[in-house]
Amino acid sequence: MSDHSDESQASVLRPLLDRARQGDIAAQEELFAKCRNYIALVARAQVESWMRTKVDASDLVQQTLLEAYRGFQNFQGRSEGEWLAWLRQILTHNAQDFIRQLRTEKRGGGAIERSLSPGDDSGSFFAEPAADEATPSQLVSAREREIAVADAIARLSPDHQEVIILRNLQRLPFEEIAERMGRTRPAVQMLWTRAIQKLEQLLASGEDFAGADD
Repeated sequence: MSDHSDESQASVLRPLLDRARQGDIAAQEELFAKCRNYIALVARAQVESWMRTKVDASDLVQQTLLEAYRGFQNFQGRSEGEWLAWLRQILTHNAQDFIRQLRTEKRGGGAIERSLSPGDDSGSFFAEPAADEATPSQLVSAREREIAVADAIARLSPDHQEVIILRNLQRLPFEEIAERMGRTRPAVQMLWTRAIQKLEQLLASGEDFAGADD
């Protein structure tokens, strides 16, 4: 990615982060608002990767943002990357508690797919694209565009969101995605291609989607 992309994200989050650390409450609130879609996307990807069933991650998102807001003074980093990593760390901790609660409620029910670890980063855009992926998929793994990508994904249709989460964030093979979505593999591959094309169009428009209404 170009230096221009790095500067683009810096212009979105860095000034807000700096002002918020100086006690600007309005900047702090705007900072959290701009990160909501990102946290919601990561929460959904994390929880659905640990559970075979879809769950509502909205409570997890709300809890994470509330804890981060209340503990903002504990954030010691300075860069956007450190800020997003800090938010993900809080989210992962809350997700672990969420999964433990479900494990207790459904003891022996086989609801949990795999054990959790503190360093688990499911749902991050940081993974490199698979070798057989087309270049557009790199849009979803670009570190410097995480906020913009999350905001754009939030504007996609539910099916397009789901196929991108399963393929690009959870790195699932198309066969498993087809099974989860109740479609054929060719249908899922076509759906994914169209979803990526739509995502590209939204990102190319340069529009700020944060907080926009559907």
